[in-house]
Amino acid sequence: MKEDYYDILKIDKSATANEIKKAYRKKAIKYHPDKNPDDKVAEEKFKKAAEAYEVLSNPEKKARYDQFGHQAFQGGGGGFNGGGMNMDDIFSQFGDIFGGGFSGFGGGFGGQQRRVKGSNLRIRISLTLEEIANGVEKKLKVKRKVQAEGTTYKTCSSCNGSGQVMRVTNTILGRMQTSSPCPTCGGAGEMIDKKPADADAQGLVLKEETVLVKIPAGVVDGMQLKVSGKGNDAPGNGVPGDLLVAIQEEEHSTLKRDGDNLHYDLYVSLPDAVLGTSQEIDTVTGKVRIKIESGVQSGKILRLRGKGIPSINGYGKGDLLVHINVWTPKTLNKEQREFFESVRNDEHFEPKPEISDKSFFEKVKDMFS
Repeated sequence: MKEDYYDILKIDKSATANEIKKAYRKKAIKYHPDKNPDDKVAEEKFKKAAEAYEVLSNPEKKARYDQFGHQAFQGGGGGFNGGGMNMDDIFSQFGDIFGGGFSGFGGGFGGQQRRVKGSNLRIRISLTLEEIANGVEKKLKVKRKVQAEGTTYKTCSSCNGSGQVMRVTNTILGRMQTSSPCPTCGGAGEMIDKKPADADAQGLVLKEETVLVKIPAGVVDGMQLKVSGKGNDAPGNGVPGDLLVAIQEEEHSTLKRDGDNLHYDLYVSLPDAVLGTSQEIDTVTGKVRIKIESGVQSGKILRLRGKGIPSINGYGKGDLLVHINVWTPKTLNKEQREFFESVRNDEHFEPKPEISDKSFFEKVKDMFS
């Protein structure tokens, strides 16, 4: 079943002429072929919007459509005038709604010459946790194809330099003139005239180049950064491809990453846990000394705010979570064993958890909240 014209333009039947014009202008701009090259879906939506506008912008046709629907124009009854129209005709008919400032199609739908783009290159780079936390610049040696010196080009004889070949097809709107990239030159509009012996069929040679890549703080493993224009060159007047840099995060010896937060396992001796102490720990900006209160319990988590990884989206920094693990000795000499035997039943050594001493599951819940 044919789509309703009002649904196509997203308007009500009570829409004024000005509202109809605005709705069509919005659709035409959105699905303009120059903004959606080689997009068949956009092309179809653009044609539907043009068909709907021609009917609804004409008071007589609109009245007939409101009364009889699409049946009012069956059999050539004065509906959308699609016979032999190309996309330029559509714009010339409705050009007034764009105020003369909206570009046409460069000689037919998709007919303007498009610059060919070179192929992209991909490279993987390993970063330490410190580099990820602080951001870093890396100089990478990249082998990319560039235009060889002495290569000259001539106008493509198949498309006469337009980069496009025209074709006429029959559609529901009548005969439509469309275009596609020239198969001879690939849409470049040019062909190689002369090239040096060491160049390939496209007039390109392989060359090593040093590329400076700026890595922002907060990148994550698997993220891909783009360095525009540092891929392979395109032949003729084309534009270079891009260099895609894939991030690989190196494993840290003591710190574990969890999003923007970092985790550190700190082991303290039984005497230090009883008496209290201070210890140095690793962070991504160097070592810091933290205080361990006397009577600290194994499983306690100390949160160092802002000592984690910066958010790649600029939402501040994560935290460093220090997990306290009280180390229980596995072997004791005679004197040590006698000491612990003497205090085994001492009330100070009896477990007396307080309300503030959260269970393991509560701590896990807090970590992820």
